[in-house]
Amino acid sequence: MKITHIALGGCITAPDVPYGLTEDTGGHIAYILGAAQAQAERRDISAVELVTRAFDVPELGEVYGRAHQRVGPKFTIRRLRTANTGYLSKEALAAELPALEAAFLESLRDARQRPDLIHAHFADAALLARAARAAFGIPFVYTPHSLGIDKSGCLGAGQGDPVLAARIEQERAALDEADAVIVSSRDEGERQVAAYGVGLERRVHRVSPGVTLAPRPDHAAARAFLAPHLDDPEKPLILAIARPVSRKNLAALARAYAASPALQDKANLVILAGQHRAREEEGARVLRDLTRALSAPGLAGRAALPPAHDSAEVKALYAFAARTRGVFVNPALHEPFGLTVLEAAANGLPVVATRNGGPADIVATLGHGRCVDPACETGIGEAILGLLTDAAEWDRAARAGRGNIWRYDWTAWAREAQKIYREASARPAPAVPAAPCLLVSDIDGTLTGCTEGLRALMGWQRAARPRFAVATGRSIVEARRVLREWNVPPPEIFIASVGTEIYRRCGSGAFTLDTRYAARLDEDWDRAATLRAMRAFGLPFQAEVEQRRWKLSGVGTGAEAERLARHLEAVGLAARVVASHDRLIDVIPAQGGKGAAVAHVTERLGLAPSDVIVAGDSGNDLDMLERAGRAIVVGNALPELLDRLTSDNVYYAERPHAGGVLEGLGHFGLAAGQAQPSLEAAQ
Repeated sequence: MKITHIALGGCITAPDVPYGLTEDTGGHIAYILGAAQAQAERRDISAVELVTRAFDVPELGEVYGRAHQRVGPKFTIRRLRTANTGYLSKEALAAELPALEAAFLESLRDARQRPDLIHAHFADAALLARAARAAFGIPFVYTPHSLGIDKSGCLGAGQGDPVLAARIEQERAALDEADAVIVSSRDEGERQVAAYGVGLERRVHRVSPGVTLAPRPDHAAARAFLAPHLDDPEKPLILAIARPVSRKNLAALARAYAASPALQDKANLVILAGQHRAREEEGARVLRDLTRALSAPGLAGRAALPPAHDSAEVKALYAFAARTRGVFVNPALHEPFGLTVLEAAANGLPVVATRNGGPADIVATLGHGRCVDPACETGIGEAILGLLTDAAEWDRAARAGRGNIWRYDWTAWAREAQKIYREASARPAPAVPAAPCLLVSDIDGTLTGCTEGLRALMGWQRAARPRFAVATGRSIVEARRVLREWNVPPPEIFIASVGTEIYRRCGSGAFTLDTRYAARLDEDWDRAATLRAMRAFGLPFQAEVEQRRWKLSGVGTGAEAERLARHLEAVGLAARVVASHDRLIDVIPAQGGKGAAVAHVTERLGLAPSDVIVAGDSGNDLDMLERAGRAIVVGNALPELLDRLTSDNVYYAERPHAGGVLEGLGHFGLAAGQAQPSLEAAQ
């Protein structure tokens, strides 16, 4: 397979990223380079090229005018040349897109080998990818990196801004028309994408990107870099690295430091805000704000805003900050992912990071610091000081960062992306008559948990060819991720978010939201009033990313769920309360739930209830197990489910997980030789 990545903005070269050379030269370039280099190492990839824009600006570097730049044996950067040879910011690129599209299509017409798939980065690149698909039938995958709708939210912009409005519409079209969408964080894949329209998550896949581990620390280089700026470079170092744009909120960090004598006594502050050469209006304004904040009395020799840096100095500073037992800070108003938070972890440097966006995912996964409200400068300062003064917490965070960074690996990203590429590239297979039955299974703890059992169940599925659906509390984005990681082929139907969203595979192979079911849920669902009632009840809420259009999720016991149900009934709201794992509570429309969703799917497929077999293991599976014609409870089922089941149509398997599903299928006469568990499996 030949892969072409397209990224038009910023200064793109390899192997090092010239961070901050322009305001559009940021972490997305490291993402693309890391992805492309990992793909080029795969045996099933013949070539990888990165298509970007050529420009001739001597002060930025002659490399950006080269038509071709060889990065590795199978990886090349190719630059499109148009009549405009100046550097263009992301906003200014819009006028140049028709010429870039024409140049790209011309290059494809002349190519000896066209790509098998195009991966577009940002919506402007997606325009070129869509044109290539129309002209040559090349499928394309889209990665947004940073969505305009969140920029409008965190900065209060967008209303009446025609440039931003056009960008948002361009992004909506890319999300809607791509053959697949790959994002990095749950916030990106669920909350942000959902803001563009109901059901757009149907094409979204979440794949965690990697991080390039730091070379051997060069503490001498770091000291030499800091010496002109700091009186005592050996003090703990508070480090921040970001482009000088308002969304990065660097001035809030500077003000938090200036307002805290305790922080000033304990640590130095160094902010790397790009290269301070001639800037566009926003960058110049941010640098003025930073300079003003760091010019406060008493900060000379303690706080620094270096005007220039290179990639080697950045790597040295990460390591040196860890050596001084310092802290890395990402205070962005919203951060789509947070590559710097990963880079800090790789160096054993604890972090204080924004709670808005990808860093919350990263810190929850790695456990290497604290997340804060970026709008609260006092809170930022207190979190930094807390890490600096609590030696035990600092040690735990440093160990967690280094010890868990393997979870973010470009080789793993390339492996998972390749599965998505193949699915996006596959032509719809000829229809094969399916067996007249539907298997609906929960995912976590039912399908997953035992590789051997799952392999056997998937073997049965390939041979018996039943219709197959999953019913899960997860969103479709997270359900896809888990199934992909367990090598489960995509089902025909996703019943997601505790039975409040149904996605059906259509003729093209893509999934589409079942709008008929959605309309039914809307009939008596007052989300705003339900949300107010839950707040009045005092239920702690789960993270924002867990809240959906037809699902509001909190934390509490089964007993608290029962009290909440009575409270909602008392205030006249039609809603169902679903408890699971004795800690999770979901409030959904009265007509929703896994049972209702399975019944709806059964009817749409023209099947009888007796043609449906469902399998589950926890409280949120209760209604579908009770209502199904035939039901399987796997051997590892939770007491919360076993204690409440009253239906006599249920088979209680002895085997856990997928092996239990297969055992149940044998009991119902659908899987020969599987009715009784083997002695080995039952032990």
